[in-house]
Amino acid sequence: MVIATVFLAIIGMSAGLVLGSRHKHADNAAQGGPVVTTTTTPATPSPIPSGPLCPDETQIVAHKNGAVGQLRIQLQLDTTSSTIWICEDESGKLYYHANRGGADAPWVEGKTALFLTGVQHDGAGYAATATDGNTFSITADRLRIVHRDTGQVEVQQAVR
Repeated sequence: MVIATVFLAIIGMSAGLVLGSRHKHADNAAQGGPVVTTTTTPATPSPIPSGPLCPDETQIVAHKNGAVGQLRIQLQLDTTSSTIWICEDESGKLYYHANRGGADAPWVEGKTALFLTGVQHDGAGYAATATDGNTFSITADRLRIVHRDTGQVEVQQAVR
């Protein structure tokens, strides 16, 4: 009997709250006041990047640096000395990974390979800065490196 009374009281309070909010909504509309409605829209998921998967070596080092899901190639640039990949994870973050000699050459991070986070899309291509302050600008046609300590600019053209 007590449980039934509590249950009916909860139902009654819920109905009262719903009717009360409808009444207030109608009063505001009748008086020319603001009609306040609350809606909940589901979060729109960001689109998952398309394109081929980035190399396994990039997937591994990127996940160690907080990447989410699979990384997809947004730009691949082959030069006479290296291959550079700009990869995007499923959260929209961009990464730079280069390997001297290309994908089939040995990968040794910090020696033959360079991985960078914090890559930005700059309209014409992508830009990244290494921990030593060197800056990298990557387009489909070239890699441009500005060495911080000397100011020297190095440009590596794309090979087709």
